[in-house]
Parts: sequence; C-alpha cells; structure tokens
Amino acid sequence: MQTLDDMLSRRLITHEQHHEIGAWIAQARTPDAILRMPAPLWRTLALASVLMGVDGDLLQPPLLDNAGP
Repeated sequence: MQTLDDMLSRRLITHEQHHEIGAWIAQARTPDAILRMPAPLWRTLALASVLMGVDGDLLQPPLLDNAGP
C-alpha cells in the first residue's frame, strides 16, 4: 500500500482511484485475483508504475551490505 500512497502523493492517481485500487487489492486473496482488477484500474496502476519507475527498481540487482556471515 505504500507504493499506492506514493502514487497518490505524486498525483499520479486520484483519491478515488487510490480508494478503488486499494479496495480491490485488500479483497484479493491471491496474486491472480489482483490480476483480475478491472481494466481501467489496471491501466491507471500500470501507467503510474511506469511513471514512478517501479519496474526499473525491480530489475536492479539487490544491494549487498557490508555485514559478513
């Protein structure tokens, strides 16, 4: 939900879209259920994700910390 809140704060989605997407995600029991989100909401979420660079972040290698085993 933090990402969704960030989308709202950056004005990439409206308050209504934030509520509708959040409600859909909250009631979804599985990732497949989330993927069945209505097309207009899915497009909104996808566009906001692109504008935020969410996919780019996911493709970055993990940061390694200096704490050894």
